[in-house]
Amino acid sequence: MHSRHSMFRTRHGTGLHVAMDGPTDAPVTLVLAHGWTLDSRSWAPVASALTERGRPPVRVLRYDHRAHGRSDQVPRSEMTIEGLADDLAELLTALVPSGPVVLGGHSMGGMTIMALAERHPGLFAERVAGVALVSTASGGLADTTLGLPIRLLGLLRKGEEALAKAAWVDRRAAFSRRPALIAPAVRALVLGPHADPGALRISARCIAQCRPAALVGFRPTLDAHDRDAALAAFERVPTEVMVGTRDRLTPVGQARRIAATAAWARLTMYPGAGHMLPLERVDGVAERLSELLVRAGAKGRLSRAPSGSAQDHARQGGTSAR
Repeated sequence: MHSRHSMFRTRHGTGLHVAMDGPTDAPVTLVLAHGWTLDSRSWAPVASALTERGRPPVRVLRYDHRAHGRSDQVPRSEMTIEGLADDLAELLTALVPSGPVVLGGHSMGGMTIMALAERHPGLFAERVAGVALVSTASGGLADTTLGLPIRLLGLLRKGEEALAKAAWVDRRAAFSRRPALIAPAVRALVLGPHADPGALRISARCIAQCRPAALVGFRPTLDAHDRDAALAAFERVPTEVMVGTRDRLTPVGQARRIAATAAWARLTMYPGAGHMLPLERVDGVAERLSELLVRAGAKGRLSRAPSGSAQDHARQGGTSAR
């Protein structure tokens, strides 16, 4: 896959690295937002699966959030989900000025889409023709245990607090120069037990190369994230909610909470998968997005009824619920 890369600047001057795949004249644009401590590489396999199959024809836009990947650093005070939503609004307005848009958000990227609906309701209602919320949450993250014993969780929280106060954090360009050193912890925390080596390799590289300031700077906004009310906007837009049954960061209960609040959302659970669904279940996630893209291209504005059959779900390795 040969992506076209550029730097988009927000009205405040923050540079956001953007990768575009697929034909520039495609009738539908898919915009993919990544998770905390990751970057646009985490969506690359899904983008490749969608553009290489050619049906439906789609332009895929992946970008790095502020302070992530190749985008510009910002002060910790500007590391907020609200700021991410404003970045997405500007990016949509400037780079996708016309035509239907489907949004896909993984983890913090999904939270960004929720905040977009909350902060820019007109833009969301007028432009967004479908949404995929992947391994994400509408709130309650401060209470997440990561599946750890209380004592170990307490030690982890203390470690995070100490890291946030360390003077070197804002100066260091990457969390680690050797992704292999953190790979065992990455596998244990964010991947399912049977994730393939490619999923581990990309996950470890993204996290290792993340700025430590982003690791600690976005933690308060994640804990404060509470957007159940914002999900009312999703009742007018076909919404796919996806989660792995072994997700420690945003477990199945979080996905059920979203699906229950956004009444027309369809929930798909992937047995044995962890938090990194765009890397662990590439075909399944791509298939769900493809369904949204087909409907967006056919109607411009999608009907609210969920599509797909039990046979489709079996092929993707996921189980669906309403």
